[in-house]
Amino acid sequence: MPNNHEKMMKIALKQARRAFEDGEVPIGAVLSDQWGKILSKAKNQMINRCDPTAHAEILAMREAACRINNYRLLNTTLYVTVEPCIMCMAAIIHARVSKVVFGAYDPKWGGGGSLYNFAKDLRLNHHPEIINGVCDEESKRLLKDFFRLKRNKKKE
Repeated sequence: MPNNHEKMMKIALKQARRAFEDGEVPIGAVLSDQWGKILSKAKNQMINRCDPTAHAEILAMREAACRINNYRLLNTTLYVTVEPCIMCMAAIIHARVSKVVFGAYDPKWGGGGSLYNFAKDLRLNHHPEIINGVCDEESKRLLKDFFRLKRNKKKE
């Protein structure tokens, strides 16, 4: 199974690189069913869509829900290059995603273990399994490169 996690994360990283190329924060997501079949892939699109909810995770869940014709994404795994934010973790819990696999932690917005840990909050009615650190170095490097480029452009 860990090899599958890395394989899926590589696909999510490809989406993140596409977001980078579009001038978006480079985060990508892949949602698969219980057999490992990809239901959806997405990249961040908040800037280009002028939509604060157009995070890769949300877009992947929306597409998959339409594809299976059910807002409940039971027995699915969401792969995302960076720890889902608090908004995305709330949506993950509402959608009943079974497992979240992510790369780098997000200490400023993370809802999957760094800032908050919604998956462990017993007051909530669903608790997805969280696996972190898959391809984390590549995820961190992509983010650092993106923000370094943004800072350098501001200096010009």
